[in-house]
Amino acid sequence: MVALHDPLALRSGSVLPNRIAKAAMEENLAGAGQVPDDDLVALYRRWGSGGGGLLITGHVMVDARAAAQPADVVLEATTDLEPFRRWAAAAKAGGARVWMQVNHPGRVVQKDMATLTWSASDVPIGAGALSSMFPRPRAMGEREIAEAVARFATTAARAEAAGFDGVEVHAAHGYLISQFLSPNTNLRTDDWGGPLANRARFLLAVVDAVRAAVSPGFAVAVKLNSADFQRGGFDVDDAREVIGLLGDHAVDLVELSGGSIESLATSGTPSDGSTLAREAFFLEFADRLLGTAPMPLMLTGGIRRRAVAQRVLDSGVALVGVATALAMAPDLPARWLAGHEDAAPHPRSRIRHKAIAAAGTQALALRQLTRLAAGRDGVTRLPATAALLLSRLLRARARRRYHAWLAAHPAAVPAQAGEGRR
Repeated sequence: MVALHDPLALRSGSVLPNRIAKAAMEENLAGAGQVPDDDLVALYRRWGSGGGGLLITGHVMVDARAAAQPADVVLEATTDLEPFRRWAAAAKAGGARVWMQVNHPGRVVQKDMATLTWSASDVPIGAGALSSMFPRPRAMGEREIAEAVARFATTAARAEAAGFDGVEVHAAHGYLISQFLSPNTNLRTDDWGGPLANRARFLLAVVDAVRAAVSPGFAVAVKLNSADFQRGGFDVDDAREVIGLLGDHAVDLVELSGGSIESLATSGTPSDGSTLAREAFFLEFADRLLGTAPMPLMLTGGIRRRAVAQRVLDSGVALVGVATALAMAPDLPARWLAGHEDAAPHPRSRIRHKAIAAAGTQALALRQLTRLAAGRDGVTRLPATAALLLSRLLRARARRRYHAWLAAHPAAVPAQAGEGRR
């Protein structure tokens, strides 16, 4: 039986010291110039000493013109690497490996941020009352697809140069790559649309370009929806086929998640039954994918108890991803590895509107991250409504700073897909 403390050897030759990973969260903590600052470095130093074998960063944007949030980190061809070197070194100081999650939001960019809103097709976001916050995207042409692929590769190569041990390509949660994968958002009739093999071409092109841009020992992973929980959308059978395709493209690991801004799976909607389902949202989907997956799978979504983490490993999943629980208890992996049954508290919101409640819960988690970065212990007592209001005020300040920076930011030309290979 695989235990939480067992190491995990990956195809690239990289070895994770144990089976607990800090999964990506939307940290919204970029400093001036959209780079990691002292707060983000301090936060990852704390997580790095918390016992997890792998830390995956919050998503880092590959294109300064397309940021999902105004306090997102951006890494392009001309970005100063020194802040990223400090970030990677802090994360690794306790012995963990650190991977940078790389992402392009595509159409998931709000109107007050939008300078570039691309997607597979010009399908607008359908999120009820929230839909009006997002502009209608523009379908990408061949040149724009090639540029986006090159940007992923450039960011990955620069992440390796900064000292990161790997990257995770974000192909889930309704962002750009996920928009190509879903038949609801990819209505193309060319070679990038139609059957799943065509819809997966963009993801495979990104993975191949990233692998060509980094050294053989650098880990390359993919975050993929097990399903997007929308009628006619990307489902578990699609996930099985894409995972099979990725097996031929030197991918070390696939992390399973689910949902998007149009279907907030991680707010509890797909798994409202048993305690296990509420604390391991996508385990039932993982069970349907394990038998055919040609690489190790990682499962993320709601895990906050040691018993649940072990149950996930017992199912055949190779790596347990923990996210919000580590905002509440950053040393939780060390406690689990020592055999304690500690559980992290869950941020709770009394807001009844589902989408706003999810935003409130996320705001509470973000508040926790700022507390951790400042060296504070314990869980915030701020109500979800107050945390949400504070997050909006901080976002407005970050948005003004982002637009001022972007106006003075020289256009970064992406490297060719093979550049940076060693």
